[in-house]
Amino acid sequence: MANKIYIIDVTNRDGVQTSRLGLAKLEKTIINMKLNSMGVFQSEFGFPVTKHETNYLNANLELAEKGFLKPIRLAGWIRAIKEDVETTFDLVPKIKHLNLSISTSDQMIHGKFQGKKTKDDVIKGMADAVKLAKEKGAETIGVNAEDASRTADEFLHKFSLAAKEAGADRIRYCDTLGYDDPFVTYKRIKLLAETVKIPIELHYHNDLGLAAANSIAGAKACIDAGQDAYINTTINGVGERAGNADMLSVILALKKSSGMEKKYADALHGIDLKKSYNIAKYASYAFKIPIPVNQVGVGANAFAHESGIHADGALKDRRNYELYDFEELGRGEVELVETGRTITTGEYGGVKGFKHVLDKMCKEQKFCVEFKDDEEANRILELVRFANVHTQKPLTEEELKFVVTYPGIARKIMTVTPGS
Repeated sequence: MANKIYIIDVTNRDGVQTSRLGLAKLEKTIINMKLNSMGVFQSEFGFPVTKHETNYLNANLELAEKGFLKPIRLAGWIRAIKEDVETTFDLVPKIKHLNLSISTSDQMIHGKFQGKKTKDDVIKGMADAVKLAKEKGAETIGVNAEDASRTADEFLHKFSLAAKEAGADRIRYCDTLGYDDPFVTYKRIKLLAETVKIPIELHYHNDLGLAAANSIAGAKACIDAGQDAYINTTINGVGERAGNADMLSVILALKKSSGMEKKYADALHGIDLKKSYNIAKYASYAFKIPIPVNQVGVGANAFAHESGIHADGALKDRRNYELYDFEELGRGEVELVETGRTITTGEYGGVKGFKHVLDKMCKEQKFCVEFKDDEEANRILELVRFANVHTQKPLTEEELKFVVTYPGIARKIMTVTPGS
């Protein structure tokens, strides 16, 4: 199949702006690394014009430049105005991928802009911002039509054609309120892709519980129209209000559902399903949100059977009651919980305890670190202490390894300097 379906994960942008939730910059970095390991095409990794993000964004781009965070693309989200473009390249000069966003529906043009912008103003401002971003060095640009699902087709097409003419590489169709259903989605996305002849990003919220279904319908419409599809997801479906399209649900639906499996599954670009369970568990820990027992693929009950008929059938042949294998998702390993003496290294830890933890990781995981002297050990320990303060929770093994392996970059990520 010539056209492809790509996953653009927006956990580090849309997920973190969920009310009552958030991630430390170190946690956002670990998520970027896990997404990269999983084969996700792009991470929308933050807000370039938000100054507390600056060091984190630049540090992650440095990781990419050094080859430690590749091939994943790291993209920033800004408003589709020239001021945001200028600020972005002042603060994060090496950024290469951007999404520029502006509202397009009558409701938002009137309700948000309060008569300060007309539809022509929306198009002109967006086009000027896209052209400037290209001049500044952006390699790819997605233009976001916020509230596209409540935008009339005629204006949505006019807006999208103007974005394409200005140099946009994709149009992001934003179902900002989770308003669409899969039937409307297919019809509207296919018409948009055929009319504008440009790849479409599919950004669905879950207010009606349809985010994953809409994402799949939209991807099918893009492929049928001869265009690539870019599906926006979040890990475990986190996001504003009822959340965004859950990454694993979308991927499994593309690979395993009856309508997609035979014709469209091969279009999905480069995903390693075996990383699914690990990334879901990490996001759960970092966000402090337990994984629901019935969560697709990774919930505690996703492969549990109690009914006599079901248990009997699953034991005879797992395909009787399991559509896919738990091993495919990286599940099935025994998870050990220590119940004896435990030495941890936290914000008040000492160098002996720190070395004990590293020695144990060396024996059990072959992650071995040798410090040239006590001064170096204490310097890294001080960073580990700061990391515990930074995340406000005990460090995971991945976080500890990152701080020890990339101390200079870790220091930059954890440094936030309030403006005057």
